[in-house]
Amino acid sequence: MTDPAPADAAAVALELERLRGTMEAGFARVDGALALLVQRSDQSDRQLADHETRLDSLERSRWPLPSLAVLIALLGVVIPLWQATAAH
Repeated sequence: MTDPAPADAAAVALELERLRGTMEAGFARVDGALALLVQRSDQSDRQLADHETRLDSLERSRWPLPSLAVLIALLGVVIPLWQATAAH
């Protein structure tokens, strides 16, 4: 086997350098895209946590409504009965 000619070695070295530059640019693009995805994921997590907090507060403030409806219905029955017994 013979050593490759110096011109061929230089051409190979040049192509390897170009390939290295292309790979670095590709990795930089992928890293940027991944960083953007992570940022969006973090924003989505914060937004979801905010919605959960707001939903919990709405659920806590809503629970008396059915109780109030029952109380008003009972008063609607008791007051006429009381008035009817008081009139006699």
